[in-house]
Amino acid sequence: MNLRTLKDADVDEKRVLLRLDLNVPIDDEGNITDDTRLQKSLPTIKYLTDRGAKVIILSHLGRPDGKVVEDLRLDVVGEALSELLGQKVKKIHECVGPEVEKLVSELLPGEICLLENTRFYHGEETNDEGFSRDLAKLGEVFVSDAFGTVHREHASTAGIANFLPSFAGLLLEREVRVLSGLLSNPEKPLTVIMGGAKIGSKIGLLKNFLELSDNILIGGALANTFLAAEGYEVGDSLYEKEQLDVARNFLLEAEKHKETVRLPVDVLVADEIKEDVVTLDVLVDGVSPGMRILDIGRLTKDRFIEVINESKTIIWNGPMGLHEMEAFAGGTKEILKAVAECDATTIIGGGDTLDAITRFGFDFDQFGHVSTGGGAMLEFLQGKSLPGLVALEAK
Repeated sequence: MNLRTLKDADVDEKRVLLRLDLNVPIDDEGNITDDTRLQKSLPTIKYLTDRGAKVIILSHLGRPDGKVVEDLRLDVVGEALSELLGQKVKKIHECVGPEVEKLVSELLPGEICLLENTRFYHGEETNDEGFSRDLAKLGEVFVSDAFGTVHREHASTAGIANFLPSFAGLLLEREVRVLSGLLSNPEKPLTVIMGGAKIGSKIGLLKNFLELSDNILIGGALANTFLAAEGYEVGDSLYEKEQLDVARNFLLEAEKHKETVRLPVDVLVADEIKEDVVTLDVLVDGVSPGMRILDIGRLTKDRFIEVINESKTIIWNGPMGLHEMEAFAGGTKEILKAVAECDATTIIGGGDTLDAITRFGFDFDQFGHVSTGGGAMLEFLQGKSLPGLVALEAK
């Protein structure tokens, strides 16, 4: 993919509209619990301010559905950015309008402001041309560095590019370069580890990698759907009954391609979800009605780790079980440890997987590439055309 990047852009002392993904988790007390996305945004911000650009940051937070939600204002994000950058980030309480235009016009070279949550405006998610045009009025150059939103055809991710010279930021450029390499020339053996819950968002990637990959390891609630499709009892476990045919067809296709798709051979089960519950590790044909599958079992962990240790490239998206509870976190934790310590090129994505890295005390530097976009990563690796990237392609 031939993107226009910052090296192609004249940003010196220009008003630069910078789309970031600052959609960080915030607890009930208003504290940011994981600032990874803020940290990943810093290099592009500093690149721009070092060149005297007047930086106007756009981002969304949560799902306010086109209306103002006080708890989803970006004030706490602006304060955190100020602290990380070591300079004041001016927070503006609107995105468009005469007052915003006036405040933006008063910015000095190297100064930064943060506009309000773009999703407070109905025109954002509908990619309204008028809203896109009003946003574009604020800048002279548009830079997108929000890989996590490039699969959304929104005003602040794609619409603005119709009205301003548009370029990929440093983070976005790296995401595309790394992920493109997986599709064109990955080092073999290539292993895909897929967990989480929903088959719908991941089946496209699994199909796309049937011929590209050497191993596909499936865990989490996602595996429950595949096990049910093979006729195993899954009890009261989370699975997608309406997706059984999709799972069966994929497994049939995998056989045709002689692909090594590995499902759990044993699972950790309990009869309820709580920390002090009694758990059992049973073979997949030993799950009884009423049981809940909540993690992969010991044999499965050992088999998955053996494959990981023999791999040269690993892609991982989605935990192996209900990792938020210690009783069911063992599978995700041990697979993470194996991936962190192996010699392979590792690419990890998905909000829950990133949460697991932080939760279990791993460092992002232990992995080759940690993608900031879960859904965008999945769609990119399916070979889909992403609106926010198409808008930045060199014509």
